[in-house]
Amino acid sequence: MYFESFADFLEMGRHGFYVWTAYGVSLALIVTNLVAMVHRRRQVRAEIRRASRREEAVENHPRNEQSS
Repeated sequence: MYFESFADFLEMGRHGFYVWTAYGVSLALIVTNLVAMVHRRRQVRAEIRRASRREEAVENHPRNEQSS
């Protein structure tokens, strides 16, 4: 589709509000999903580190060491 001016492009044949709102909502959802994914990944890694440290502490506790 060919537009006479940039304003015509933004207007999208009187459908500009719908088109740009759809693009904006889509972009917002994509960014929100990416941010949530990164945040959740950090949480999971932190949980794994904590669990690993707990297991290591339990294994290295003097009561759990077996004498040979």
